[in-house]
Amino acid sequence: MAALLGTSSAAVLASRPLSSHSSKPQIHSLSTNPGQSYGRKYYGGISVVVKKGRSRLRVAISNVATEITPAQEQARKLASESQRPVYPFSAIVGQDEMKLCLLLNVIDPKIGGVMIMGDRGTGKSTTVRSLVDLLPEIKVVSGDPFNSDPEDPESMGMEVREKVVRGDQLPVMMTKINMVDLPLGATEDRVCGTIDIEKALTEGVKAFEPGLLAKANRGILYVDEVNLLDDHLVDVLLDSAASGWNTVEREGISISHPARFILIGSGNPEEGELRPQLLDRFGMHAQVGTVRDAELRVKIVEERARFDQNPKDFRDSYKAEQDKLQEQISSARNSLSSVQMDHDLRVKISKVCAELNVDGLRGDIVTNRAAKALAALKGRNEVTSEDIATVIPNCLRHRLRKDPLESIDSGLLVIEKFYEVFS
Repeated sequence: MAALLGTSSAAVLASRPLSSHSSKPQIHSLSTNPGQSYGRKYYGGISVVVKKGRSRLRVAISNVATEITPAQEQARKLASESQRPVYPFSAIVGQDEMKLCLLLNVIDPKIGGVMIMGDRGTGKSTTVRSLVDLLPEIKVVSGDPFNSDPEDPESMGMEVREKVVRGDQLPVMMTKINMVDLPLGATEDRVCGTIDIEKALTEGVKAFEPGLLAKANRGILYVDEVNLLDDHLVDVLLDSAASGWNTVEREGISISHPARFILIGSGNPEEGELRPQLLDRFGMHAQVGTVRDAELRVKIVEERARFDQNPKDFRDSYKAEQDKLQEQISSARNSLSSVQMDHDLRVKISKVCAELNVDGLRGDIVTNRAAKALAALKGRNEVTSEDIATVIPNCLRHRLRKDPLESIDSGLLVIEKFYEVFS
């Protein structure tokens, strides 16, 4: 998938000139000089100068975007082509519920992600990673490490905000939505960002090196086997998912940057339960089962064998379907804002949530958003009760209180209550 390209130049606002020979991009630096102190505190990504005492502290921001040359564009294209081939989304047989949840989140990222739970070997990870080819392009500030939106202040990094306040022209480029894999063994420093040790040793400055949450801003953060994730990383994800910002406080640096991402997780329920706090952060929940039909199983095996034998030819055979689906997603994203929902339908959705004793209002909000996204995907401007019936089990299933004596599936409970209210 296309990556953002950008280079760095000399720091601005720095208290001394910095070397321009470093190959790594410098993001935020703090340098000390004798004299009166000035520092910066960050509130929601905006820095405020404060007096510190006897030494002078100044924030130096040096990640300056530059124009992408044809050579860089060609290198990016070659890198994209040389990546490991991904199984096409259109070639996946069955698992319609999981595929629909993923598509709805791409159309409306504010749904809040999807949790996919199911048996081993049912194509959970393959389906999520195949989504890469379908991700649409978005506008970003060129060279910015946080994928800042040039039109939305809430999705701007601190550096971009300061440029907007000064009235500077922002260099804008189009790039595909980013998908970031969060490995189970990742450290907290790598996820949140940390001090650039190399710059500290060679140049004597404190520089912030962004982590995976910065890279995932306005993109997708995928956690495979999320129920096995360490508790301290779950705490970090909960904090960022709740506020939409990642705040790093360490070694004398205080940095805040936007971290609004679609959280996608997959796992096997036999390997352990997910913490209720994290489960509630997923907008939708997809239940995946093993295909039982013998003909379908044979088809899946044959398709996989074709892909393993010649990935390029296999992907080419599905190119027309992939392009058609990508165009459908792009059209749905553009028409989403014009989709309307009748007030009576909203009231019935909230009545279903209330009678199921769903805690909080997230269930109501997500169901409304998912129904609108489904109507947009189908090319309609009005939400129907059939749209709600399709998405409401996935939006409420994981929000019901667990009853150890209840043998019926929670998704069926939601469906029963839906038909009771909507009839």
